[in-house]
Amino acid sequence: MIAVNDRLGRMVRQAQARGRVPAISAALHRADRPLWTCAVGDTGNDTPLGRESVFRIGSVTKTFTSVLVMQCRDDGLLDLDDPIGRHLDLPAHGELTVRRLLSHTAGLQREPHGDVWDSLRAPGVDELLADLVRVERVLPTGRRYHYSNLGMALLGELVGRLRGGSWAEVLAERVLAPLGLTATGPTPGDRAAAGFLVDAYSDEAHPEPPTDFGAVAPAAQLWSTAPDMARWAAFLADPAALDPAAAVLAPATLDEMRWPLTTTDETLWAAGFGLGLILVPQPQRVVHVGHDGAMPGFLAAVYGRRGGDGTAGAMGCAVLGSSGTGVAVFDLPHQLLTAAVEHDPADVEPWRPAPPAPDHLRGVLGRWWGEGFEYVFSWHDGALRARGADDPAGRPPAVFAPLPDRPDVFRTVAGREVGELLRLTRDEGGVVVRMHWATYRFTRAQETFDGYDFRAGR
Repeated sequence: MIAVNDRLGRMVRQAQARGRVPAISAALHRADRPLWTCAVGDTGNDTPLGRESVFRIGSVTKTFTSVLVMQCRDDGLLDLDDPIGRHLDLPAHGELTVRRLLSHTAGLQREPHGDVWDSLRAPGVDELLADLVRVERVLPTGRRYHYSNLGMALLGELVGRLRGGSWAEVLAERVLAPLGLTATGPTPGDRAAAGFLVDAYSDEAHPEPPTDFGAVAPAAQLWSTAPDMARWAAFLADPAALDPAAAVLAPATLDEMRWPLTTTDETLWAAGFGLGLILVPQPQRVVHVGHDGAMPGFLAAVYGRRGGDGTAGAMGCAVLGSSGTGVAVFDLPHQLLTAAVEHDPADVEPWRPAPPAPDHLRGVLGRWWGEGFEYVFSWHDGALRARGADDPAGRPPAVFAPLPDRPDVFRTVAGREVGELLRLTRDEGGVVVRMHWATYRFTRAQETFDGYDFRAGR
């Protein structure tokens, strides 16, 4: 493990040096190893750089706001397809839905009205809402991905109104405290690194001015440490491990947030966007889920890892940097996660015998044919499963759950044909002779759609 940690540390030092980032703080969280951290550089002030140094995390803030919105949905306070104007009194654009705003497909312009980045003065809530009449819908709703800080600001205001507090108050109570993210908040505190712009043609680093994002805080206001953000990334990837009681969010809701709703580039499918989350596919059916962040003087990248051999439970990585142009920060968490799995994979759990399949399902196990293709039905981990006989090893199986009032009918709860029904048909002796999955017929021998059996010749 020491050699692996040295390798990861070298990767951070190379990124800091080659990217000319005044300070980088990185952390890797995983359930089966101690927290790994590495800090390289200098804070630019009298505070020493270390694992508890605080950095601006910019748009990583959006992942927190998105979780707050999904909490409201799960608590019945809104529906994702509600127009936001149903819950907020808006002078314009109230017809845009919560789902479209979360996925950046509403077509709303990127920033609030005015030259926010010229003046570095963000509007207050009243001004932001009143100025919506001056705001453009720059694209038709649903046309394509178009990133909008303004849209996320409206969602943050929505959360506060529904919960009866400010966005920051609701965030602290409903997310930060339950997950123990004690170093995360809307103000920098006394351990903050300074943010810089590094000159393109010399080694001069000039401090960027501090900014408060006002009513746009739900899009980019937060400050945090690398350990806190690695823990947050682990939660986004594996919520059951960090929040077993689902006090913050149910794992099924995180599954919903992680489903890609759009690509960020129609010609290069290298990243997708779900409900407030960036999805970066990796080889071997692995996905990194999280968000990048940028504010004057700071860049951040926070991602958790899902899927693939060797991936540990609750695996998340954060890299925080104090340069507005130190783009090496964006690639580094993906590199660190990949290297950690390659050089220190999760331990292989030994196989152990388990109870048999229930008697009424033993006759289902084995090989079946549907649409001319062969499938294997099996019983593992207390559930009926199915895989295509020629499926690659990494493709997850379909998993079925019985319907309580219909003993021979199952709901597909994961994998292929999720949501569809599987129905068993038995003969007079109770033997399963036919199945229908998503209405397609499954038989023990390969048959044409009109029932010709190649083996029987009839």
